Amino acid sequence: MKAAPSANRWTFEARLRRLIFMAWLAAAAATPIAAAPLRVDQVAPGVYVHLGQHKDFEDGYDGDIANIGFVIGTDAVAVIDTGGSYAVGMALKQALRKITRLPIRYVINTHGHPDHVFGNAAFMTADATEANAPPQLIGHARLPAAMALRSEAYLRNLKKQLGNKADKSTLVPPGRTVQHRLTLDLGNRKLELTAWPSAHTDNDVTLFDVATGTLWTGDLLFIERTPAIDGDIKGWLSAIDTLKKMPATMTVPGHGPVTGDKNRALTRQRDYLTTLLHDVRTSIRQGDDMTATMATAAAAERARWQLFDVVNQRNVNLLYPALEWE
Repeated sequence: MKAAPSANRWTFEARLRRLIFMAWLAAAAATPIAAAPLRVDQVAPGVYVHLGQHKDFEDGYDGDIANIGFVIGTDAVAVIDTGGSYAVGMALKQALRKITRLPIRYVINTHGHPDHVFGNAAFMTADATEANAPPQLIGHARLPAAMALRSEAYLRNLKKQLGNKADKSTLVPPGRTVQHRLTLDLGNRKLELTAWPSAHTDNDVTLFDVATGTLWTGDLLFIERTPAIDGDIKGWLSAIDTLKKMPATMTVPGHGPVTGDKNRALTRQRDYLTTLLHDVRTSIRQGDDMTATMATAAAAERARWQLFDVVNQRNVNLLYPALEWE
């Protein structure tokens, strides 16, 4: 991965963006788009976010649990994640069309989990605005393989969870991938994409909107909802340390509210992951089996997180066998 910009440069740029953003806030607070088929909020100039619900896949899941949205330039639009079904993706597209008729040039997947990508298909059929040219679908270099590996299981589960609401939902892999970094231009608006080593998953991508200093983390950051591990916990802890050094006026997590204080949120997430890692290692050393460990690991963090019991047990199920042979 290329060397990161200097801290001095980041500090200066972050201060400048904050001044611009605060001036904009004084003129107009975050603007709800109530008439849209899917509610989206403008959290920074030209940056729109739909907040997913805190539901589990096995409890009332309707495809709408992830944060998704879009960024508008002077020439085109980029969509960031598309939701957990074709219907959610189409609702996002309709909400977008209530705001702008500019062509959708890019659809960016922050990673391959079903709640973020099953809406891709809704954007692959061009409308009149796209002039019969569908957008480029972009993701991590490892995303196509990850999708191929799990596509059958994901689709089977989606049909079981949503029934007829899963119609037209298919996994559409990216046609363009990010190995390290990639800069996109929407017209006077640059988006900087970064592909990360294995962390939350092995195919995480973040997006930084230079114009407003808005950072989209995907599921490298959870707020309120218990972080779910599907990659490398030690790699995730390393990514958190790097994310803390990045400037951001606003941060859009993969789940939970948008924040102007990402480092506080990242610290809270780091506390959970380090506690979980420590407790699972301790249980293994003591000879506790996995079932016993599920009941005790990270218990001190329970009150801080929603959906803790179900997600934390899954995390232990993944971590325990991986750490047994450290």
